[in-house]
Amino acid sequence: LFAAVVAGLFGNRIGRAGAHWATIIAVGLSFVLSTLVLKHLFFDGGEAHNLTVYTWAVTDGLKMEIGFLVDRLTALMMVVVTFVSLMVHIYTIGYMHDDPGYQRFFSFIS
Repeated sequence: LFAAVVAGLFGNRIGRAGAHWATIIAVGLSFVLSTLVLKHLFFDGGEAHNLTVYTWAVTDGLKMEIGFLVDRLTALMMVVVTFVSLMVHIYTIGYMHDDPGYQRFFSFIS
């Protein structure tokens, strides 16, 4: 999100190259971090993380919670999604090269 704000608010100052490098580096960092989570869960014997953010409703036999669950499937999907996003960001450098809304576009897809 930080790179999206940088590309959106400061796109005219940092130029086209600054906008795409800021967003590509951020997505690349997300890919690396998600790969580390995948490695931890698959190869290092890590356990799934379950974090409850909010308890929404409690009845006699049912407790509804809002939260995060990071297990092996979640980690695998994080790697797939961030890798595809990284490839899209890299491809769009050439595809959007002559577009007048270049910086804004990179802000939106980031």
